[in-house]
Amino acid sequence: MADHTTPHHRPPRPRVRAGLAALAATALAAASVTVVALTSTATPARAAGLSPFDIPGRGATVPFVEHEAEDVTHTGARIGPDRRYGTLPSEASGREAVTLDAVGEYVEFTLTAPANAVTFRYSLPDNAAGTGRDASIDLRANGILVKAVPVTSRYGWYYGGYPFNNNPGDSNPHHFYDETRTLFGTTYPAGTKIRLQVSSTAQSPTFTIDLADFELVGAPITKPAGVLDVVTDFGADPTGATDSTAKFQAAVDAGRAQGRAVWIPTGTFTLWDHVVVDGVTLRGAGPWYSVLGGRHPTDRKRAAGIYGKYVPGGGYTGEIRPHEANGPSRNVTLRDFAIIGDIRERVDEDQVNAIGGAMTDSVVDNVWMQHTKVGAWMDGPMNNFTIRNSRILDQTADGVNFHTGVTNSTVTNTFVRNTGDDALAMWAQNVPNVNNSFTFNTIGVTILANHLVSYGGRDIKITDNVTADSVTNGGGIHVANRYPGVQGQTAVLGTWTIARNTLIRNGNSDYNWRFGVGAIWFSALNEAFQNPTINITDTDILDSSYAALHWIEGQTNGINLNNVRIDGAGTYALQVQAASQVSFTNVRATRIAQPNPIHNCVGSGFQITQGAGNSGWYTATPYCGPWPEPQWGTGPTTPPTTGNPTTPPPTTPPPTTPPPSGGNLAAGRPVTASSSNQTYAPTNAVDGNPASYWESANNTFPQTLTVDLGAVRSVDRVVLRLPAGWERRTQTIAVAGSTDGGEYTTLAAAAGRTFDPAAGNAVTIGLPAGDRRFVRLTVSANTGWPAAQLSEFEVYGGTPPTTPPPTTPPPTTAPPTGNLAAGRPATATSHADVYVAGNTTDGNPNTYWESANNAFPQSLTVDLGTARPVSRLVLRLPQQAAWQTRTQTFAVLGSTDGATYGTLRASAGYTFNPTTGNFVTIGLPAGDRRFVRLTFTGNTGWPAGQLAEFEAYAS
Repeated sequence: MADHTTPHHRPPRPRVRAGLAALAATALAAASVTVVALTSTATPARAAGLSPFDIPGRGATVPFVEHEAEDVTHTGARIGPDRRYGTLPSEASGREAVTLDAVGEYVEFTLTAPANAVTFRYSLPDNAAGTGRDASIDLRANGILVKAVPVTSRYGWYYGGYPFNNNPGDSNPHHFYDETRTLFGTTYPAGTKIRLQVSSTAQSPTFTIDLADFELVGAPITKPAGVLDVVTDFGADPTGATDSTAKFQAAVDAGRAQGRAVWIPTGTFTLWDHVVVDGVTLRGAGPWYSVLGGRHPTDRKRAAGIYGKYVPGGGYTGEIRPHEANGPSRNVTLRDFAIIGDIRERVDEDQVNAIGGAMTDSVVDNVWMQHTKVGAWMDGPMNNFTIRNSRILDQTADGVNFHTGVTNSTVTNTFVRNTGDDALAMWAQNVPNVNNSFTFNTIGVTILANHLVSYGGRDIKITDNVTADSVTNGGGIHVANRYPGVQGQTAVLGTWTIARNTLIRNGNSDYNWRFGVGAIWFSALNEAFQNPTINITDTDILDSSYAALHWIEGQTNGINLNNVRIDGAGTYALQVQAASQVSFTNVRATRIAQPNPIHNCVGSGFQITQGAGNSGWYTATPYCGPWPEPQWGTGPTTPPTTGNPTTPPPTTPPPTTPPPSGGNLAAGRPVTASSSNQTYAPTNAVDGNPASYWESANNTFPQTLTVDLGAVRSVDRVVLRLPAGWERRTQTIAVAGSTDGGEYTTLAAAAGRTFDPAAGNAVTIGLPAGDRRFVRLTVSANTGWPAAQLSEFEVYGGTPPTTPPPTTPPPTTAPPTGNLAAGRPATATSHADVYVAGNTTDGNPNTYWESANNAFPQSLTVDLGTARPVSRLVLRLPQQAAWQTRTQTFAVLGSTDGATYGTLRASAGYTFNPTTGNFVTIGLPAGDRRFVRLTFTGNTGWPAGQLAEFEAYAS
């Protein structure tokens, strides 16, 4: 998922390098080493793997007929099948292709329907500089040369870690393929033999052909009456020789003012910047005829794109120029043209997408988007936006992303292939996404991440899609509370309908984890699911690369599977790495690679409710142990019948009864706050984890924290907690209650409440007996930090425990000599994705900080709150074996004022070894420090500074 504000799309996982060098070498060899020439006898046609176009009634209706190269006659070398990330066939459709490496070698397709155009997918090797190479390949019809078609590797070949680079000297080569299209100039009938044939290897030593899409393109659309013409009325250049941005902008502005559509005639138009549209229709002669492209020659963050106006305070937080402001745009129609850009790298901050900004009550129809960063990255809030009947190809990042407060919007009947990140995504960052849908889409190869995903969102629909071939770091369908701003009201909520989807060769190996990702997978990394209803029905999961179904990163619930077919899985039917509650009805699994169909190391935390008709996937004794190597190709080679859909899921709402009165009534309940600081969200106060906590904005009292118990309950006390290792502090807190969330009554007046680690760092406040649904804390002071802080907000009714609290008075000595850095503020010179500095002081050894990649030196600084005697540091990485041994080079510095730092330990290499706990201890010279800093200059395991826990001790 590309992001305009913070770089990411790596799930928060351990960095693993094992095997990547070998895979990289394999990929390079496949691309550049001469393949042994075959004899002149052609390899006859044979069946390839299951195609996404084999599934009737699902996916997009497309205007072309697809032929796989390995399925037809050829004289080249068939490569694959292979699903190992970093190999050339792993990114091919069906995981197979044909490599041509000698003059005269060809792939020959036989037309099954008349055609006058082709789009073919191919790969050329990169050049030594990483800028790509240009070549051509002959297109022949029945042996007669039609034309030489230009091909290039300028839009492929990325290297290194996220967000990747164009340096062949780096590791991790990927994104090997590109696509090109051409008109034949005549229509050939069914039965015509169309060849792609090598005429020279001087420009490229090899040509790998994946597939060809043959199409009968209609004549250009006739110019309607009454439109404004960008050429005849405004002087745009249809040859593309000059920049036409200003001419297009003038045309759409006039179209809005006059209430007239704007016409793009046949031509190729160069745009060096966005054209900003509002209240206008922009239409062309068809995506094969009206083509927009181009990029500013010096300001590379400007390029061709059609954008709505940005919403103030909305999803986009970068520079907004005056003519781009005061969105969203409304009543925009974009139709019947192509945007084929010139984006050859991934810079997430750059606005170089085909379509962007915010558009409400707007439609994108029959638009071809290719060679941009993202097809359509929409930054809300915005409402009622539709993309339909379109093609999105060869993006460096996402295909589509509905980002921040996008509601009642859809992508439908659209074909997506070769995206560098999530193909179709929704991301509810800070503002809820509600009632959006992805329906009847076909998605081919997705290089990174997922085919279909929603990060948070309420009442989401993902139906009638077909997906095939996810390559790494994701699966087919992903439902997740992940990525910044996805929590509370933006998290996974409401009723989700995931129905009638077919997933082919989905799921993959994640190069950060030492195990696979499932075809359908769930994550609650940011917070546990708060009782959504997720109905997955009438779904086929075919030939999964690893597990078919996968749970990881936090507790999920509300998941119901009904009439689901699992046919072929490279490892397991179910891969369980996190607690969940799931119901299974008529879920049938066959051809599962492992004899035990479930991998489960969380035990009874994974709760299964079984209905009728299940088979092939359940065992009462799941396996828990090392990850097996996958066994690929066990799925079907012919399409399954979809059968009759199940009856609609029951409409009875889930029970709203809150937890019984004898327990914590606030556990997992919705909670809101007047403010929060960084990642210290209010939901941390009801998640049952005493190491996570809520913190308000600093230096701004009073602050409130309110929990909704779900119904009026008898409440007679609250228990408030801070993390166990924190220093003693007194917070001034009042408690109020309400039955309706409107009128509040004081239950306990503002008073100093002392949190003492010697007494468990907990405070119990008795309340007058009474019924309340909403309980609110108002914090007006804190002696330990200039903000309200709370790790757990517990609410109880009925009789308290009979054991009285300890009567030992709090100690008067200074805070204990435990970890002085626990829970303290941490800052860094940079961070990658969600791996923020605060992860190093949160007490959780599985979260971690990671700096920007390939950008040493980097520093990490902890503020201990006051000058303290610090004599040693303990530094940790996650203890999983997946974190291989690595040596990080860093120095230790200290300061009493945060301005002047002295060296405590000179730069040296420190080895972290998982077999000995993956930590290092560093002794320091005696002295007081408030600020302790690590400065990193090297890491043998990953090109960044990395740390899971930063602990400081007085002795």
